[in-house]
Amino acid sequence: MPARHPAPAFDLFNVYFERIYDPTMHVVFTLDGEIDVGAMRTATVRLIASDPYLRSRYVEVDGRPVWEEIPEELREGAFVLFPAGDDEPLTPPPPPLDVRSGPQVRVGLYRREEGDIVAVTCHHGFCDATGALTLARDLFAVYRGIVDDPGFRPPSRAPYERSTDRILALYSEGERQQALAEEGPFVDRWRFPVERTGRGTARIARRTLAPERLGRIKAFGREHGATVNDVLIGAFFLAFQKIRDDPSDREEPRSFLTSADLRRRYPGLYEDSPLTNLSIAYEITLAAGEGARLEEIVGRVAAITARRKAGSLGLAAILFYEEIMAGGMPAVRTFFDGMIDRYEASGHKNPVFSNLGIFNPGDYLPVPGKDSRMLDLREIQYLPCVCWPYGFLMIASTFRDRLTLATAYEEGPYSTAVVERFLEYVDGYLP
Repeated sequence: MPARHPAPAFDLFNVYFERIYDPTMHVVFTLDGEIDVGAMRTATVRLIASDPYLRSRYVEVDGRPVWEEIPEELREGAFVLFPAGDDEPLTPPPPPLDVRSGPQVRVGLYRREEGDIVAVTCHHGFCDATGALTLARDLFAVYRGIVDDPGFRPPSRAPYERSTDRILALYSEGERQQALAEEGPFVDRWRFPVERTGRGTARIARRTLAPERLGRIKAFGREHGATVNDVLIGAFFLAFQKIRDDPSDREEPRSFLTSADLRRRYPGLYEDSPLTNLSIAYEITLAAGEGARLEEIVGRVAAITARRKAGSLGLAAILFYEEIMAGGMPAVRTFFDGMIDRYEASGHKNPVFSNLGIFNPGDYLPVPGKDSRMLDLREIQYLPCVCWPYGFLMIASTFRDRLTLATAYEEGPYSTAVVERFLEYVDGYLP
């Protein structure tokens, strides 16, 4: 019998969110030269072999979700060399990753005249965005080790903590009940404009701002007692209201979800658990009139995020998922059936904004090339989960002071022109 390891609630729910979006994520590195193909292929296989969850597939056995280790011969296809070409290869994005077949990473190498592109692909059921970035960091570290010593192998990891039990242990029963009482249910109040429901063709849209823009955003935030994240949230909200151009939205409460990384909330608690799902979403509700400006709402955004961070942020979400999971897989499926029914009945699904923060090139450099020349990183991009109606997600990330706004969507159900105009609106509201 293959080795099996429990899949906790955050893994399980992020697998089942496949009903409203594709949970595949990609971290994309653009280099200024060629890497050693053989060393990267070997690094991929040896990294997978070193981690019990990377070398697994998601399955449900006797009504329990587990990570089941797969045979070694099924791991070889995790490295893919794409043929040389001149065009941008990642619009549409790389293919989805099947969480149920494993392994839990795919490394795609795209040969380009100006330099190789490496896409590190994983599934949100396996880890969150921070986990994906950590996975990419580990891959480049193993690659460096193999270039230096072809016999290099990364240390083997024992099964590590993937559940949120460590966080729950920090709170009393009374504190848990209080967190649940204060959270309240999410209420879907609007959605991104759609052409039709159903499925379409995966696309990526993004805008990268000049470095001086980030300085202006920071200065604007300081002037209004807000963080860069607060400013981005405010611009996201106003752009969403503008793209809808619906009079019913004006001066009425409208909500969206934003994310928080529990590693930052509980520093040091999961240092021995590198590739996990430890991000939660929380709701922000605002109202604004026609023609509202960013300076009119950013203070309210800052007050909401400060208040949420001062409380037991994330605890209610953990308890909510754990309670459903306690009812077994039938309860989980019933929850998702009900969620889909509500979306279809109302036509509403609150959008999501996630700021992934600063991508530090030092986490991945140095990268030796095939001719022993040390390569530099021209760009790091994160390609988010692809959404179809009624889901909609925008992310922000920063690399070398260049702020990028990005969304992944299915063309057909969504109009590319409307999505591009939305990003233009976000850009326009930012300082």
